[in-house]
This record gives sequence, C-alpha cells and structure tokens, in this order.
Amino acid sequence: MSRRTVLKAGATLLLSVTVPLRANAAQILAVRVWPADDYTRVTLENDTDLKATHFIVKDPERMVVDIEGLELNPTLKSLVAKIQSNDPYIKQVRVGQNRPNVVRLVFDLKEEVKPQVFTLPPAGNYKHRLIFDLYPVKAVDPIAAMIEKGDWSGDEKVANVTPATPKEQLEQLKPDLKAEPREELKTELKTADAQSKAKADPSGKIVRMITIALDPGHGGEDPGASGKNGSREKDIVLAIAKRLKGKLEEQSNIRVMLTRDGDYFVPLGTRVDKARKVQADLFVSIHADAFVQPTARGSSVFVLSEKGATSSAARWLADKENSADNIGGVNVKNHDKQLASVLLDLSTTAQINDSMKLGRSVLGEIGGINRLHKGSVEQAGFAVLKAPDIPSILIETAFISNPEEEAKLLDDAYQNKLADAIVTGIRRYFAKNPPLAKNRLT
Repeated sequence: MSRRTVLKAGATLLLSVTVPLRANAAQILAVRVWPADDYTRVTLENDTDLKATHFIVKDPERMVVDIEGLELNPTLKSLVAKIQSNDPYIKQVRVGQNRPNVVRLVFDLKEEVKPQVFTLPPAGNYKHRLIFDLYPVKAVDPIAAMIEKGDWSGDEKVANVTPATPKEQLEQLKPDLKAEPREELKTELKTADAQSKAKADPSGKIVRMITIALDPGHGGEDPGASGKNGSREKDIVLAIAKRLKGKLEEQSNIRVMLTRDGDYFVPLGTRVDKARKVQADLFVSIHADAFVQPTARGSSVFVLSEKGATSSAARWLADKENSADNIGGVNVKNHDKQLASVLLDLSTTAQINDSMKLGRSVLGEIGGINRLHKGSVEQAGFAVLKAPDIPSILIETAFISNPEEEAKLLDDAYQNKLADAIVTGIRRYFAKNPPLAKNRLT
C-alpha cells in the first residue's frame, strides 16, 4: 500500500512562490547514492534541466530540497531505499509532493554538512543530472585518515630500523614472484646496492618513510571503460590498487595512500592535491584501457608531457582520461581552476625526468608478464600527472575492451603478478634513485 506523504517545515521556511503546473513534468530516470568518508553524493538523472533550492534546518540537522517542475514517480520514491545504514552523513531521506509541480526531499543528517547542489549537462551515457554533494564541515584530512586506518607512522618510529639494501629488497619480493628476476635487473640491483652503501648515512639508519600515492582511476558516477562481459574499469583498478597497496606495505619503510578506497568519484585535481598533502614520493595512477577495436591489446606506461603527446594514441587516451571530470561530475563553480593552471605552470622538467625513470622501471617489469602495447614510456598531457613535485606515472594495465585481456584483468593470479611487477619496478627505481630527505610533516 502506498500513500502520499506531505512533508512540512516551519512557517518561516516555506517558499512563497507558486510555480504553475507544467503540461509535461520532468521525469526522473534514475537515482544513485555514492557514500564515502570524503563526501556522500546523491544523483538524480532526468530528461531535462531541473531547478532546485535547498536550505538547512538545525536541531536535528536536516537538509531540505525543493525541486521545481517535477511530479513524484516510483523512481524518485526508490531513493528512500538506497540510503545505506553505514552512510557517513545521511541517516535517511523522505520524499514527498510538497505542492503541485514541486517535489520536496528532506535529508535527515548524521552530522552538520556543507552541501553543494548543482546540475550537470548530458555527458557520456548520462542525461541531465541534479547533484547533491554532502561534505563534512571539517574536510577529511588525508594524513588523519591514514593514521585512523593504521596506514601512517611517524618517522621517529622507524628511525632505528636498518634500511633494506636493494639485494634484501629483492629477497623480500621473491616469495610472491613466479620467476627469477631478469639478469639485467640482478646486475642493476648489485650496482645500486654498492652505490647505496657508499652513500649511506654514517649511522646506517632510515632517515624517513617513503609515501606512495596510488590512484585507482574513475569511480562513482564515472565507471570508466567497460568490457564485453560487463566488467567495469573502476572496479578492476580499485581491486588492483588495493592488492598493490598490501604488497607495498609489506616493505618495512613504505606506506600507501589511496586517492579513493571505495566506489565514489574523486576529481582529477583533488587526486593530485591528496598526494601533495601527504607529501607523496611517488604518484601511480592505475587504469584499464579501452579502444574502438577489440583487437587492441597490451600494457602501457605514461608520463606527463610539456610539449605534446608522443603519439596520436597517447593524445587520444589523455583526452579521454581528462574528460573524467565531465563524466564523474565536478561542480564548476567550486572547481579550483587556478590550482589546475598553477600545477600546469609548475610542472618541471625535473619531475618529468624522474617520472620517466620510474616509468621505464615499471614498464620493464610489466613487460615480463604481459605484452606491451608499445615498448617505451609514452607522454601526453594527463591532468592527473601534473603534481609539480612528485614523480608521477599512469599505468594502463591492459585493454579491458579486448576479451582476452578482460579475462586476465578479472583473474586473481594475473592481478597478483601485475602487482608484483609494479612493486619490483618501484623498488628498482628507488634502488637507483634514493628518496631525498624531506621536512617532517606537522
């Protein structure tokens, strides 16, 4: 049995404007909710641009939204059941026809929030979208989040630990590897081992931890590419990133920050900002390629370019990845365009050179488990690689649009081999390029 629910607010909160009934009311096509520690997003997808007003009511905390030109339908009613009990910010939502042609949503909140309400034009497979982003009043700090999850320890806690030599680092990796390292890697590690001993601190102790930012691409409203069998890039790269995080943190002096640890969207600039806030030594973005031809295959590694893409394919891919903000949905009014331009201007030759070294190390290892799409590191203007002070690479693990490679990407054994290869590549990079000392974070 269903009944029409009329939601009331105090007399001072009621809108006095009467909206005339339209002959053809807008239709809600889909509703989606993306809860996360960073923020919760509620999306109403519809067939036209909607106008909404909102206000906050205190004691208890509520957010009231009035949407004009809309009649209540079953799809919109289904929003009630989509609120999860573990949502950090929304306790429940109530939906009702406030008056003719106006639907009211009341979000009962678990804490005070800073809402952003905005619309998005059609993009990708989506029609018009009305977005409610509920942010905590005090923004989630990446370092605090790592401490809470046990992923962060102060440098002083590891000051008396003797650093592993490159040879010892290699030994730590062996149990997870199916094959012996290539001969050229053994030679490089032996040379780097001698170099690191020559340059070692007299006390022979670790100066600081190494922090690595892992960036699983896409998420939430942005599914990324999809495979023939229905797999989604956002799910695969998150699984690989979590697997890689675990393997990296088996090393005594590495800690990892994930730019997202669940199914929600993080704008490209925010991903870079998170890495900079934790003073990351490396930034590794993980993706799974798609192309119009299902025969395309192979893994690739990309770094930033200041002078244009090294190939038309690299340019096409960068354009596609840079469109993530349009698909995932960014509030343009609050998007920090100035930050984006500063990052572009500050991108240095030194950062790109270090990124190339890291890229070559990782590409060489990935080539041992999968065919390479191209035998060298490629460059293009990827927005997510523009941290001016962090060596940054983007790994296209395989073509999800290729049925054979899609099957690989879904295979636990392949994901393990891939993660092992990336770990070895990162260790190989640090063996030849020891991280410089940094000021301790406060």
